[in-house]
Amino acid sequence: MPMAASEIEAMIKAALPDAQVEITDLAGDGDHYSAKVVSESFRGLTRINQQRLVYDALGGRMGGVLHALQLSTAIPD
Repeated sequence: MPMAASEIEAMIKAALPDAQVEITDLAGDGDHYSAKVVSESFRGLTRINQQRLVYDALGGRMGGVLHALQLSTAIPD
Protein backbone atom coordinates (compact mmCIF):
# COMPACT_ATOMS: atom_id res chain seq x y z
CA MET A 1 0.00 0.00 0.00
CA PRO A 2 1.52 3.36 -1.04
CA MET A 3 2.21 6.16 1.44
CA ALA A 4 0.25 9.39 1.21
CA ALA A 5 2.25 12.59 0.72
CA SER A 6 0.66 13.97 3.89
CA GLU A 7 2.00 11.01 5.87
CA ILE A 8 5.54 11.57 4.57
CA GLU A 9 5.32 15.26 5.43
CA ALA A 10 3.97 14.53 8.93
CA MET A 11 6.78 12.06 9.67
CA ILE A 12 9.46 14.53 8.56
CA LYS A 13 7.90 17.37 10.58
CA ALA A 14 7.63 15.14 13.65
CA ALA A 15 11.40 14.58 13.54
CA LEU A 16 12.31 18.09 12.34
CA PRO A 17 9.59 20.40 13.75
CA ASP A 18 11.00 23.56 12.13
CA ALA A 19 11.14 21.97 8.66
CA GLN A 20 9.47 23.39 5.61
CA VAL A 21 8.48 20.38 3.52
CA GLU A 22 7.30 20.21 -0.09
CA ILE A 23 6.23 16.80 -1.37
CA THR A 24 5.48 16.10 -5.03
CA ASP A 25 4.04 12.85 -6.37
CA LEU A 26 6.25 12.32 -9.43
CA ALA A 27 4.32 9.52 -11.13
CA GLY A 28 0.82 9.95 -9.72
CA ASP A 29 1.01 6.48 -8.19
CA GLY A 30 1.76 7.27 -4.54
CA ASP A 31 5.04 5.38 -4.79
CA HIS A 32 7.45 7.87 -6.39
CA TYR A 33 7.89 11.21 -4.64
CA SER A 34 10.24 14.13 -4.53
CA ALA A 35 10.72 16.03 -1.30
CA LYS A 36 12.34 19.36 -0.62
CA VAL A 37 13.12 19.82 3.05
CA VAL A 38 14.44 23.09 4.48
CA SER A 39 15.47 23.06 8.14
CA GLU A 40 17.75 24.97 10.47
CA SER A 41 18.62 21.54 11.90
CA PHE A 42 20.75 20.96 8.80
CA ARG A 43 23.10 23.85 9.51
CA GLY A 44 26.70 22.63 9.74
CA LEU A 45 25.87 19.15 8.42
CA THR A 46 27.04 17.64 5.16
CA ARG A 47 24.37 16.89 2.53
CA ILE A 48 24.70 13.20 3.32
CA ASN A 49 24.01 13.81 7.01
CA GLN A 50 21.11 16.14 6.17
CA GLN A 51 19.55 13.45 4.02
CA ARG A 52 20.25 10.81 6.67
CA LEU A 53 18.17 12.84 9.15
CA VAL A 54 15.25 12.83 6.71
CA TYR A 55 15.55 9.12 5.96
CA ASP A 56 15.75 8.38 9.69
CA ALA A 57 12.53 10.37 10.14
CA LEU A 58 10.82 7.99 7.72
CA GLY A 59 11.47 5.13 10.11
CA GLY A 60 12.72 2.49 7.70
CA ARG A 61 9.88 2.86 5.20
CA MET A 62 12.26 3.62 2.31
CA GLY A 63 12.42 0.71 -0.11
CA GLY A 64 9.31 -0.81 1.41
CA VAL A 65 6.09 1.15 1.77
CA LEU A 66 7.85 4.14 0.21
CA HIS A 67 9.37 2.93 -3.03
CA ALA A 68 11.28 6.01 -4.21
CA LEU A 69 12.06 9.46 -2.82
CA GLN A 70 14.04 12.06 -4.72
CA LEU A 71 15.32 14.21 -1.86
CA SER A 72 16.82 17.68 -1.71
CA THR A 73 17.73 19.40 1.54
CA ALA A 74 18.70 22.96 2.40
CA ILE A 75 19.12 25.36 5.28
CA PRO A 76 16.94 28.50 5.46
CA ASP A 77 18.26 31.67 3.83
